[in-house]
Amino acid sequence: MIKIIIADDLSMLRQGIQVVLETDSEIKVCALASNGREAFELCKEHNPDVVLMDMRMPEFDGAYGTRLIKENYPETKVLVLTTFDDDETVTEAMGCGADGYILKEMESEKIIQAVKAVSSGIKVFGANVYSGIQKKITESPKPEHNTENEAIAELSPREREIMVLIAEGLDNKNIAAKLFLAEGTVRNNISRMLDKLGLKDRTQLAVYAVKNNIV
Repeated sequence: MIKIIIADDLSMLRQGIQVVLETDSEIKVCALASNGREAFELCKEHNPDVVLMDMRMPEFDGAYGTRLIKENYPETKVLVLTTFDDDETVTEAMGCGADGYILKEMESEKIIQAVKAVSSGIKVFGANVYSGIQKKITESPKPEHNTENEAIAELSPREREIMVLIAEGLDNKNIAAKLFLAEGTVRNNISRMLDKLGLKDRTQLAVYAVKNNIV
């Protein structure tokens, strides 16, 4: 049984999503939250497999809740379910450690499939979001003097480890804790990778990792 917490500031939407999810016998909604902090507090009580998290909520938004949950309950998956698919919102969600990002306009069956996929450890992106990532991959700058294979070969084993964790959505603090490094060391490694690969930021690093099968 997959245990779910739904976080959305609109009561009717929370209840509607609950009805949709519980049409599947393998899913049980164990709690409803009206903001990110409530979702986090409910995780202590219910230990859910997945939290369906809206991004735009008053007081404590989805980014706040996602960050708290992933820092304190890393085994709990967070699937962002929202009406917004702009680059800023997507980047914010993934930067906070979200395990997936889908839109509320998706068909009910696809939302159920996304929940099941995320619960099993698969990163999930809605069609519109995936198209945006594909566009970023297409537009990613190439190193001027090296082929991609040569550029990848220049990465140290430690830099590859950090790149993989960036692609998984971890921030510098969590990467440092996972690899037993200082945050400054993580930042320095990221800066070197950006220079070596001719990239601009950690989002492009994550895209590069996926594109070149480093993840």
